[in-house]
Amino acid sequence: MKKHLKRSLITGVTTFLISVLINFSSNAVLEFSPLAISLILLFFIVLLGIVFDIIGTAAASGEEAPFHAMATDKVAGAKHSIWLVRSADRVASFCNDVVGDIAGTISGAIGAAIVFRFALNYPGIRESIANTLLIGFVTAVTVGGKAYAKSFAINRSTDILQAAGRVLYALERVGLRIIETDKAKNRK
Repeated sequence: MKKHLKRSLITGVTTFLISVLINFSSNAVLEFSPLAISLILLFFIVLLGIVFDIIGTAAASGEEAPFHAMATDKVAGAKHSIWLVRSADRVASFCNDVVGDIAGTISGAIGAAIVFRFALNYPGIRESIANTLLIGFVTAVTVGGKAYAKSFAINRSTDILQAAGRVLYALERVGLRIIETDKAKNRK
């Protein structure tokens, strides 16, 4: 029980920090950028949520076996891919829930900011209609993208986890430790 409570607290604090960082960054971009850049930022945040949903679903549906052979052949990121599969509950929770929920919340806030700016620039357009249409569009792209992503992630889980493992491996090579591999455990 203590372990689950600790993990939940860490997840909550991590979510808060990531959310604040992304929201602060996006607000800075929104404040000083033209409407087209704001729309690109909105699309990027939605795409980020979809990509992380793909990774989380792939981890939950992936299998270790192909990565053991790759690890034996010393393929970069294979051990990281094994970690992703073995930690599927945490990976899926982080990717699908933490990043997905943050992306959904921030895309809604960015959408509202874009509508407000749009209404200021084009006073003849009713803000409520623009808001409804933009939020409807963002929701449709998010839900439709995630629906496609789930099927894609299940069918291509090995390829996706291999790519994610390579990214984690590259991040580790530049000094950013995200996961605890066997080497890190042995150093303790």
